[in-house]
Amino acid sequence: MSTAHIKAEIGDIAKTVLMPGDPLRAKYIADTFLKNVTKFNEVRNMFGYTGYYNGKKISVMGSGMGQPSIGIYSYELFKFFDVENIIRIGSCGAYSKDLNLYDTILASDAYSESTYAFVQNKEKRDTLPASKTLNKKLVEIAEDLNIPLNVGTIHSSDVFYRESPEDTLKQAKAKKLLGVEMESYALFHNANVTGKKAACLLTVSDSLVTNKSTTPEERQTAFTNMMKIALEMAE
Repeated sequence: MSTAHIKAEIGDIAKTVLMPGDPLRAKYIADTFLKNVTKFNEVRNMFGYTGYYNGKKISVMGSGMGQPSIGIYSYELFKFFDVENIIRIGSCGAYSKDLNLYDTILASDAYSESTYAFVQNKEKRDTLPASKTLNKKLVEIAEDLNIPLNVGTIHSSDVFYRESPEDTLKQAKAKKLLGVEMESYALFHNANVTGKKAACLLTVSDSLVTNKSTTPEERQTAFTNMMKIALEMAE
């Protein structure tokens, strides 16, 4: 069955979906790493692909930017297409001087000031956990691949351009936040609501401490460590 945002049928999408924000990153992953690929969605140019990684089925689909966008796509995947696991693979800004560009982060949970979860079903927690089951597997895979992981709480913000960034850094220090992105809190909430599983792997694309940053082209194609870890979740 198709929805308003995803044109696919049951079975077109694998049980595990990797979800970058950028649909062109989804295309890059499908073109670079998957075999026997089929495109299951191109509505609004939010590309989705299903293929095989080392002989195992997996899908990859863009989420767009922000919690409302990933909120729509992840909910529809969980609720209407029998998807069991969604692993966000995205970029983030580092809050810690100990994190360098291209370092990989695994979110143990996501903190947000967002009202997304409360509006969706009256959830009052401002910090929501990732799936412990998925995270355990991702840690084991990273160890096997000899890829270092930084595990901790990520900040899911609704605002990219803040007028008082110094307040954000104070908040990050007080709450021991590793970095900031804009989607994981809504993803984790939707997993909780639907009884499914979600996780989040992030690559440091810039630093709010050192002001170093990567280019848009690098963010689209060069974040391969988190991609390699997530692809091993194919079933």
